[in-house]
Amino acid sequence: MKKITKSLLLTFALSLCFGLSSCSKKDSVQEVASTPAGILCQQFKSIVKANDSISMEDLANQIVANEIIPFGPAVMPVEEGYLNGFTDEINGFSEAAVFGPMIGSIPFVGYVFRTDDVNALMATLKEKADLRWNVCTQADEMVCDSVNKIVFFVMAPKSFDEPDEF
Repeated sequence: MKKITKSLLLTFALSLCFGLSSCSKKDSVQEVASTPAGILCQQFKSIVKANDSISMEDLANQIVANEIIPFGPAVMPVEEGYLNGFTDEINGFSEAAVFGPMIGSIPFVGYVFRTDDVNALMATLKEKADLRWNVCTQADEMVCDSVNKIVFFVMAPKSFDEPDEF
């Protein structure tokens, strides 16, 4: 019986490895680029490349002005500490703003941060993020990217087209 169990586990592990290796990074990058979070990330990059001295609050306001946002957005500055969407305190930035819906049941939250250590902050955000930060909702994906000393972070649904999300 142990040999059969080991054989089944080995077969499962190998099939999982081959299955994962068949997914290309290019496909996943293209997939994210067409989601709301990916589209907003591209917008973030364009804005910051044009003006990397922009305030984080102004940057967040420009991001949520995108026509793909189907909800009434709110933007406000945040300080280091406990932030919505994370399991622990977030530190290591000098200026930041949060943006998201005024209605808490929509699975969307985004941040822009100015920091001197982009890699450390991005690693912390990814490690401490919780896609199910809200009791009622769960985001489908997390996108984290940076330009110069500014970090973009969003947890969002893969589509705003689902009528029962709102």
